Amino acid sequence: MGVQMTSRWRDIPSDRPVLIAGPTASGKSAMAERIVRDRGGVIVNADALQVYASWRILTARPSFAEEAALPHALYGHIGRDSEYSAGHWLRDVDAILQGPARPVIVGGTGLYFTALTEGLAEIPPTPTAIRATGDTLPLPALIAALDDPTARRIDLANRARVQRAWEVLQVTGRGLADWQAETPPPLCPLTDVTALVLRPDPAWLDRRIDRRFDQMMAAGALEEVRDEKPFWNPAHPSARAIGAPELMAHLRGEIPLADAVDAAKLATRQYAKRQRTWFRNRMRAWQEIVPD
Repeated sequence: MGVQMTSRWRDIPSDRPVLIAGPTASGKSAMAERIVRDRGGVIVNADALQVYASWRILTARPSFAEEAALPHALYGHIGRDSEYSAGHWLRDVDAILQGPARPVIVGGTGLYFTALTEGLAEIPPTPTAIRATGDTLPLPALIAALDDPTARRIDLANRARVQRAWEVLQVTGRGLADWQAETPPPLCPLTDVTALVLRPDPAWLDRRIDRRFDQMMAAGALEEVRDEKPFWNPAHPSARAIGAPELMAHLRGEIPLADAVDAAKLATRQYAKRQRTWFRNRMRAWQEIVPD
């Protein structure tokens, strides 16, 4: 079960928020549950897709039983067609930080943790028409339109990040890097929290990813996607759930189920690789944990 609860986890201060970042399937949720069960607190979601009510199995959200056993927050509270940015998440977390329970914030969305510990620029929202135009442009065109400082700073292989930067430039006339230079103070500076990042062996993680997706399928992931078919819109942020496009393609008769499963596993492994790169580059000051 990944990381074990050794004596050093029991020594985590009870009066400081705990942040647990890690790639998908690395065992971070089990660690958060153990800390809250042993030391109290509330488990707070920091995964950009686990916020959507329409996905539970496919995003590995806590089960109904797990949510009932321990306090959880910010899981499944957003509708399938709703926008939910890092700014929305930060405001929700701020309210939890003001509450009585110590938050144990766990997830794999690096941008959420960066916003929490380094601050987030207050950028105006993107009009629907601008976003719709961005949706039609190929990735190379979006990249070509970026200002140089922003292009050097973001992951150019991540379309969502590139399009967001493109939208900011279109709406404000200023590059994302320029906005980020005026970032306000963070809600949770690293000096005020216990910050842990899981860095698993890639081969070990790939095996867990494949095994977990098989478990998802056995638990009803295909049926979950079938339930979403009447509402499916690839442009919705919730449609980015890994495995959803592949299984939807099967349900539409475009590919065999075995091919859809293989493609979903591959997409998950590629996502985990991007997560590891983010954590390696942006979380060097966090305490490293190697799952066993």
